[in-house]
Amino acid sequence: MRKLMLPASLQVMALFGVMMSPASASVGFPEKEELKFGFIKLTDMAPLAVAYEKGYFEDEGLFVNLEAQANWKVLLDRVISGELDGAHMLAGQPLGATIGYGTKAHIITAFTMDLNGNACTVSNAVWADMKKHVELKSGKPVHPIRASALKPVVNSYRQKGQPLKFGMVFPVSTHNYELRYWLAADGIHPGFYAPQRGDTAGTLKGDVHISVTPPPQMPSTLEAGTINGYCVGEPWNQQAVFRGIGVPVIADMAIRNNVAEKVFGVSNEWAVKNPNTHIRVVKALIRAGKWLDENNNANRKAAAQMISRANYVGADYKVIANSMTGVFEYEKGDIRPAPDFNVFFRYHATYPYYSDAIWYMTQMRRWGQIPDAKPDSWYLDMAKNVFRPDIYRQAAADLIKDGKMTARDFPDFKTETGFRAVKATTFIDGIPFDGRKPNAYINSFPIGLKGNQTP
Repeated sequence: MRKLMLPASLQVMALFGVMMSPASASVGFPEKEELKFGFIKLTDMAPLAVAYEKGYFEDEGLFVNLEAQANWKVLLDRVISGELDGAHMLAGQPLGATIGYGTKAHIITAFTMDLNGNACTVSNAVWADMKKHVELKSGKPVHPIRASALKPVVNSYRQKGQPLKFGMVFPVSTHNYELRYWLAADGIHPGFYAPQRGDTAGTLKGDVHISVTPPPQMPSTLEAGTINGYCVGEPWNQQAVFRGIGVPVIADMAIRNNVAEKVFGVSNEWAVKNPNTHIRVVKALIRAGKWLDENNNANRKAAAQMISRANYVGADYKVIANSMTGVFEYEKGDIRPAPDFNVFFRYHATYPYYSDAIWYMTQMRRWGQIPDAKPDSWYLDMAKNVFRPDIYRQAAADLIKDGKMTARDFPDFKTETGFRAVKATTFIDGIPFDGRKPNAYINSFPIGLKGNQTP
């Protein structure tokens, strides 16, 4: 991978001691120029690859190295230790770490990398049983497929003393909460966490067994029969279709749409030490997000080619291109339009909304990862402690001043509250989410902890 070089003009300025920052005079010179960012081999790491390959980091005077990580825990630990300056993270990771679920550390995010992008896949055997309970039209399944079609299969396995086993990528991952949401919406209990009792398996009282599997290992683990299904990001659902070992049954945008999926996370300590560098990184990533979505996804084929390389996602271009170019394949040959399967910029996707943070915390509380009841004010305070639109706004203002973006590209910062409109996000169970009233939302679910209940 090539190393980004400081632009020649800046090298000259440095020689003459001219203290002027690259790209703009309004954001100070970067405190740290050589940076190492981590990522997991998923298509939604694309903003990092684009910012690197298109020279957006270079425009900000940053030397950047991108490095694939083995799994989400290793990635988080290396950001905490300082081995990585920042990373592509699960939206729940900065929240989980700051709350203290698992490793305790104050992690923040000022940039949302994407919305949507996941799916739930089951083995061919499970799909054969599910399909008996799925409505068909012209011989094809009617989507979205509800977990009610899976419920008879769950019951059958339980009667044999063999609960269905599902994989997801990390305890505080979007995938964990989406899988649980889909199951619970049709009466399948996914299980509780009980950290106050040392039980972090997440299977307490569950009708199914959900455990962690690293994303690239999902297809092989499914093929081996270790798990019966999984929830993961791309390209690992499409990989199951191409290999003929499983069938994606629902995309996450049908479970819940337009909530932060991945974010760019840094330690709060790093952000305090490197405020100008941080703003410049966010500037580059915002430009990458726009490039990925502009002109009705016109750049997506080029992006899919880019990230198919071994140093990025390392999967076949045809597999990556399915979801990235706006289609998604369920059963082999059942290819359907999915223009919003991956969203990188539209719908103000890059803005770190407080309400997105609060939604994740409601699910942490619902399933016991937050074991005790918290007042509504706690959820907002924690969201503000982790999701940082103030930093994003500085980056956006500088991009506008640079002439690289316009005010129309961003939310109206004069009126933006950090809360998505209640109707902006829809859920498969039809339950509306108001981020200002997290406890009312938690208490509305038939399955899950509520009030002062503990697992």
